[in-house]
Amino acid sequence: MQFLAPKKAFLGLEKKDAASLKDARAVIIPFGLEASVSYGGGTAKGPQAMIDASHQVELFDDEFWCEPFRQIGVVTAKEPKIRKPIPKALDQLEGMVEEVLKMGKFPLVFGGEHSIIAGAIRPYARRYKDLTILHFDAHADLRDGYEGEHYSHAAALRRALDHPHIKLYSFGIRNISQSEIPFLEANKHRVKIYWAREKAKWDMGEIVSHFKGKNVYVTFDIDGLDASLMPATGTPEPGGLFWQESVDIIREVAKVSNFVGADVNELAPKPNLHACNFLAAKLAYKILTYAFLVSRKNKAGK
Repeated sequence: MQFLAPKKAFLGLEKKDAASLKDARAVIIPFGLEASVSYGGGTAKGPQAMIDASHQVELFDDEFWCEPFRQIGVVTAKEPKIRKPIPKALDQLEGMVEEVLKMGKFPLVFGGEHSIIAGAIRPYARRYKDLTILHFDAHADLRDGYEGEHYSHAAALRRALDHPHIKLYSFGIRNISQSEIPFLEANKHRVKIYWAREKAKWDMGEIVSHFKGKNVYVTFDIDGLDASLMPATGTPEPGGLFWQESVDIIREVAKVSNFVGADVNELAPKPNLHACNFLAAKLAYKILTYAFLVSRKNKAGK
């Protein structure tokens, strides 16, 4: 695995401010897989758009009254030439995540379409018997394949749940197909959907109870956000989550659990909509901040 120079990497840091690979605690893995998109395209360009936009993200976080990157240490891998077909690409990503975990660091994958999770989740599934996925999305992604592709983006979470010990809690869902219902109903013991239409009734106490004491993987498909906020994605949906609603859930879950990895996916950058790229980059920084300044800090204090 090769790495970008700090100035060209996530957050665009000066060399004097950047962590070395040895000292970094988090590694950004750009992986712009685009192989099964079924509406708008462009996810192949998502990782680089996030990296470029991150150079404009303010490093100081007013919630923590510090520059979190200094406590975290972040390096960015060079994006590889992605293999074909999708199963080989997923094996490739699995290897990259495994390498980062063996270094004792926190992997944050920049997608690419959501099908990336099928590869990214495998090293965690081997390590954790209580692995719980915190999932943000417009779509349930529980199809058993789509349009002839077993690893379709529309089957992303179904493929993650091929590991029988993984539990899934999905937020912002407002699109599900008839074909997904039998699987959902048969797996109520390990899958729960928080429908976007009911978000005014969500109870944070109940939400965090699902994650207390668990090892948590965060997967954030940015079409989970409302289409008015995030039009730069292949399958935008109205009626979604907004910024504060999303980060509040991530923060509160971080307080009671151990974040072990994450991905941010499905950004399809569009001309003159740089705010979307910026949002995705800031979201990634916020996830890292909660992972290290809340989740892992709490674990260390126990």
